[in-house]
Amino acid sequence: MRRGPSTVCDLHRPSLSRRGLLAAAGTVMGASAGIRRAEAAPDGARSNAITPEAALTRLRDGNGRYVANTSTNRDFSAGRAARAAAQYPIACIVGCADARVAPDFIFDQGPGDLFVVRVAGNFVTTDGLASLEYGVSVLGAPLILVLGHSDCGAVKATIDVMKTDASLPGHLPVLIEAIRPAVDLAEKARAQDPLAEAIAQNVRHSVRRLEQAGPIIAEAVAAERVKVVGGFYDIGTGRVVIL
Repeated sequence: MRRGPSTVCDLHRPSLSRRGLLAAAGTVMGASAGIRRAEAAPDGARSNAITPEAALTRLRDGNGRYVANTSTNRDFSAGRAARAAAQYPIACIVGCADARVAPDFIFDQGPGDLFVVRVAGNFVTTDGLASLEYGVSVLGAPLILVLGHSDCGAVKATIDVMKTDASLPGHLPVLIEAIRPAVDLAEKARAQDPLAEAIAQNVRHSVRRLEQAGPIIAEAVAAERVKVVGGFYDIGTGRVVIL
């Protein structure tokens, strides 16, 4: 019996041939080996084989240049080949998705220097935590900085919702629930500037969570291979203060 023309389903049906299965298995094994190589890279081969304190100093110095408007002029084409082969970030940044907060510029760092996880309100999600675990255990970043900022809209919205008991659409309530503990702490502190206090408490809350996030980050912190710190970025001045 003659077969008719192939249907769309026929054209896109995956091949289950022995050759195809072997090729797929080889791809997976290659990816796994790549991760193992990154984990086992000797310290001398990694540009981020520095102490957490040294990494923090580089961020402080870079922010000083940014504030003084003396940021390094960079040739972004330089080092592309090396970056295509590997990445060795000196720090992981947990930052806000606010368009005015760009860690690479704020700390005057180049491509490949920072491993950045961003979400409105700069809190730690499950997916974000997994990314940070990758940054620490596979890429070897010695520092995690949780970066809050002035006039944070996500924190401000949380304060407003808690005051008015408003109902927000879509997935916005997820943001509110994540930031609510920080606002509660700020209210107990009876600070003169409730918003600034809530922003700082939100940063500190994430720092504490990361320090205790087992098994990967907590163990690295206990072994002093990694340090977790919090920072506050003033949008108006450009300055970052370590909390």
